[in-house]
Amino acid sequence: MNPAGALLIAMALAFDFANGWHDSANSIATVVSTGVLSPKVAVLWAAFFNFVAFLIFGVAVAKTIASIINPAVASDAVIFAALLGAIAWDVITWYFGLPTSSSHALVGGLVGAGVARAGWHVVDAAALWKTVEFIFLSPIIGLILGMVFIVLIYRVMRRATPRFANKLFRRGQLFSAGALSLGHGANDAQKTMGVIAVVLLARHDISSLNAIPLWVVLAANGAIALGTASGGWRIVRTMGRRITNLVPVQGFAAETAAAITLFVTSVFGIPVSTTHTITGAIVGVGSTRRLSAVRWGVAGRVVWAWFLTIPLAAAMAAIALEVLTRLR
Repeated sequence: MNPAGALLIAMALAFDFANGWHDSANSIATVVSTGVLSPKVAVLWAAFFNFVAFLIFGVAVAKTIASIINPAVASDAVIFAALLGAIAWDVITWYFGLPTSSSHALVGGLVGAGVARAGWHVVDAAALWKTVEFIFLSPIIGLILGMVFIVLIYRVMRRATPRFANKLFRRGQLFSAGALSLGHGANDAQKTMGVIAVVLLARHDISSLNAIPLWVVLAANGAIALGTASGGWRIVRTMGRRITNLVPVQGFAAETAAAITLFVTSVFGIPVSTTHTITGAIVGVGSTRRLSAVRWGVAGRVVWAWFLTIPLAAAMAAIALEVLTRLR
């Protein structure tokens, strides 16, 4: 592989690292906010499950990401601009403490750079729509499951003493947080696999998207795990404390709801946002106490950031491609 290809793969892995760093809050916010684990221990717990996700799930999400734009137009400049746009949006939202989706930032970057290079016809509408529709569906699914789980738990545990329930679900959160991190690694790490697969396919280093090498899988999961281990306390505060205050039983319900959503979508190759999913689950769990328990102003600000992610990341990628083109 030539130096340009190696540089693009390194940059894709850097984005993957930033994804883990930015999105680590999604998988550890509830377990930190309920006091079950300290932030440092929580990020290491999450990082472990991020990495081992490749042992359980396939690469269906990677194939979806790789087909967002036609590989024929995936030149070095296009991929470079797409990653620049996605990373720039991640940094901006991290600075403001907004839990937006790195996944959708990457999709926006690919679309923006691809369209700027050759027009809308290079975009696979079906693959893009599969992603866009779950901007709406994943938080709704997480919300519904979160509400269902917390109601079921309250019914089953209605005669338990608060002390017993608190002790039980503090332990249970270790498993639910691990499951959520597993889903995060399964879905989000595959997005970087998809980008690297496009780079390799464009250079004829692989024959098809069914031949993604093992080293790509290991590198992507390893990068997101290292990123998660670096933390992201700004976003942890927004996700775990500002939207609603949680106790261990509620944290367990929210994490379990989000994890199940991520497992199912990963199997079916749907690139969803961990951020959207866990936020919906947290809101669903919090709203079962009373609607005023949810800080709707904070939740609304988060939702606006969701809607803006794809178009603004796309715009940043298109600008980056224009700058690169003029510099050449």
